[in-house]
Amino acid sequence: MSQSLPSRGLSALRAGFLSLALLSSGALNLIDGDGTASAVEFETWVSGSSLMGEPKYKGDFAHFDYVNADAPKGGTARLAVTGSYDSFNPILTKGEAASGLGLIYETLFTPSYDEVSTSYGLLAEAMYVGPDFSYVKYRLRENARWHDGVAVTPEDVIWSFEKSIELNPQRKFYYSHVKSAEITGEREVTFTFDQTGNRELPFIVGELLILPKHWWTETDDKGEQRDISHATLEPPLGSGPYEVKDFSPGKYVEYERVDDYWGKDLNINVGENNFDKVRYEFFRDNTVMFEAFKSGAYDFRIETTAKTWATGYDFPALEEGKVIKEVVPDESSGVMVGFIPNLRREKFQDPKVREALNYVFNFEEMNRTLFYDQYSRINSYFFGTELASSGEADGTVLDLLEPLRDQIPASAFEPYTNPKVESREDLRDNLKKALDLFKEAGWEPRTEVDEEKRDNGFLHKIMVAVGLASDPTKIVMRNAKGEAFEIEYLLNGGAFERVALRLQASLERVGIKLIPRVVDSAQYVNRVRNRDYDMVYLGWGQSLSPGNEQREYFGSASADRDGSANYAGIKNPAVDALIDKVVYAKDREGLINAVKAMDRVLLANHYIIPGWTMPATRIAYWSKFKHPNPLPMMTVGFPTIWWSAEATQ
Repeated sequence: MSQSLPSRGLSALRAGFLSLALLSSGALNLIDGDGTASAVEFETWVSGSSLMGEPKYKGDFAHFDYVNADAPKGGTARLAVTGSYDSFNPILTKGEAASGLGLIYETLFTPSYDEVSTSYGLLAEAMYVGPDFSYVKYRLRENARWHDGVAVTPEDVIWSFEKSIELNPQRKFYYSHVKSAEITGEREVTFTFDQTGNRELPFIVGELLILPKHWWTETDDKGEQRDISHATLEPPLGSGPYEVKDFSPGKYVEYERVDDYWGKDLNINVGENNFDKVRYEFFRDNTVMFEAFKSGAYDFRIETTAKTWATGYDFPALEEGKVIKEVVPDESSGVMVGFIPNLRREKFQDPKVREALNYVFNFEEMNRTLFYDQYSRINSYFFGTELASSGEADGTVLDLLEPLRDQIPASAFEPYTNPKVESREDLRDNLKKALDLFKEAGWEPRTEVDEEKRDNGFLHKIMVAVGLASDPTKIVMRNAKGEAFEIEYLLNGGAFERVALRLQASLERVGIKLIPRVVDSAQYVNRVRNRDYDMVYLGWGQSLSPGNEQREYFGSASADRDGSANYAGIKNPAVDALIDKVVYAKDREGLINAVKAMDRVLLANHYIIPGWTMPATRIAYWSKFKHPNPLPMMTVGFPTIWWSAEATQ
């Protein structure tokens, strides 16, 4: 996983899925093309929009408030990535695309970093939403150009869309409600939908990554035909602020700023893309990667390990002020991460089993001994936001749940709480509750002889009695078929092994064998895509305006599709019904209530053993960089809005 953030060309994917705003009157909060902000009826060309009210920036704004408009250009920003890469093709699901491709490619619309769910035109100068969200038109900027000087055309947009849904199953699912895409003007593309009332469809089309049709359909320097359906290490043609300068597959890739980039003077780009070069270094091992940071081999790091943050930053460069540590508050999104059991495995299909696993998990001990008490336990799929459910179901949330009462657990109407271990009594009570749940689900622990430790000799029995040898008996959780309960826990590298060992020890108490399986990044990606795991530690980042992506995360239609984000394999008609309530919510209040109702049903079904998080991002960087102060609410923004302290204008 990259230690960096993508450039503005892919920022819509990073910031969350955007939605169109509805006022109570049924009008939209938009910016007219002439720069006046107003609530307008549907059929109007607009250059910006917001789900959360009126967009902050008017059509003729000079630049975003959070940038340094006078930031000097120059210098190199070096970032680190764990894993490898084997392609510059950004749309394929097979293989590993190089980090930083968002520096090359762009989207039609793009979000700002100091507003929630608000976007402005990038390759497209304006959009036009049809009545009841039945279609959307995008009008391209006249001066938008590829790096070879060729204009970005509607043909590029249509071709990019068609290839994305043809070659990427996730994109095909995501854009499944786009009935047609056609050229309807000199610089105009129209996407027509197979349904009405879905306020997000116009905007998720705006997230489409646009590729140059002419380049991909021509021959390369060797006279060989390029093929978008295959991986390639030929430096690609883009329209964004950077292009590939140098690379070594699996080792590094370096991007260089394009001097004559067509969009450098756009108001949305002023004060951004300040580095002459952006370089990604690839590492196989997290420990080696951290040591490289300490030695100055790369410049910026998002620290994801509590122990390293607490104890690892004691090297001379930090003491001398050459390296800076900051904790940046994170207000941009909600999150749910945790241990996800694969419901495609029979042993996990009973929710009692999944709930029992949560009772066995001792988070408080782990937080104290491994994480230096830096984390909080997650208790919502939208943790840290106004969308998170809490307390008893009431009001509109209760009204949404009532028709589903026969399809959902009774606990969906009650407050959700994670088990806690604050004393030995709590631990004993939690394990007893877990055993009761396992028994109800058809699993019981049995005391058996461990053949590896078995020794019937008199001397061995004496040694066991005085503690000099281990007891040859063990507890094994088995079902009525006599099958032992074993869990293969798939790990992406060794960074999480210490967590796995703690979980392993906890599960041993009830007779469950946890087998940590550490694989490299490429194997991990392929096994997750192919659902080849019992359990993984993964999750979902949530924007403050959830919508169509919830079908990708939790919808029945995505459960059996390789590569989807439905890691658990959730197939639940009640969840599907509530996702529809989220997607078709007609105002902010309706959206919040629908999300809270869905959150309750997801939690009550125990599809995940919730993990932990902190409402902030820990960053460390070499002091040769500067950043806006304060940083915008949606991101730390490196390298996009940072600049070199050594550069001169």
